[in-house]
Amino acid sequence: MPHFMDALAAAVRAKRSPLMVGLDPRLASLPDAIRPEAEAPPAVVAESFRVFCCGVVDAVADLTPIVKPQAAFFEQLGPAGMGALGAVIEHARAAGLLVCVDGKRNDIGSTAEAYADGWLGRSSAWGGDALTVSPYLGDDSLEPFTKLAAERDAGVFVLVKTSNPGGKLWQDRQIDGRPLYRHVGEHVESLAAAAAADCGYGVAGAVVGATYPEQLAELRAAMPHTWFLIPGFGAQGGSAADTAGGFDANGLGAVVNSSRGVIFAHAKPEHAGRDWQDAVRAAAAEAVEQFRAETPTGGL
Repeated sequence: MPHFMDALAAAVRAKRSPLMVGLDPRLASLPDAIRPEAEAPPAVVAESFRVFCCGVVDAVADLTPIVKPQAAFFEQLGPAGMGALGAVIEHARAAGLLVCVDGKRNDIGSTAEAYADGWLGRSSAWGGDALTVSPYLGDDSLEPFTKLAAERDAGVFVLVKTSNPGGKLWQDRQIDGRPLYRHVGEHVESLAAAAAADCGYGVAGAVVGATYPEQLAELRAAMPHTWFLIPGFGAQGGSAADTAGGFDANGLGAVVNSSRGVIFAHAKPEHAGRDWQDAVRAAAAEAVEQFRAETPTGGL
């Protein structure tokens, strides 16, 4: 397999789409046809999550280069949930999609190495192409992830400027005249530049939210070798135009995540009475068209 960032760039070009679909199954929000009772045992709920997420993948496979299963929704169901997560990852890969596991993992020493070994690369136990990681244990905690990702043609997305309002408590804290997120971004950029692929982007990517468009553009200028994962679009309030600053002039350098706005589209009034997978597909197609109209991806 090619370098993860080269594979991601090629997939974005091929589909003319930067849309990353987040697979965040929630029992109360599932379509009626596949939603079990609230008191259903974990194994039953896990199976409904598997069916739902695989159905989402089938609906959007030609519209997105990459999906992002959120590990927490599967972990809460115990062993059955983790089995469902494994099946969803396998199904997405079989559909020709890249998979970024949203686990926000991190630790030090051999524990970080174990996380990296378990999640990163198609030869790993979980088979993820990429993993979200936290940087706040320091540079030595990131090294096991970036090192193994480079060896296995995988990628990591490091939390830099997150989309949630509370993120500013630490990320905007001034240190030596600059906010903390700029210091973190500088380090991530150095990791990316040291292991850049043919597309110009390195093994380390960054999570930068659409809910802070000025900072997004600021970080793009400061991090030319770093591919961005942009959350906050749609349900969190970010618009397609808000994400524009995260792309390079060629329409590459970023994928934009949408979870609730796509996967639970069946609940929107405009899709009332529609088959839930048709609603998912329609919402994904609408998001792609918004990106093409409002960001440099229109030139892909």
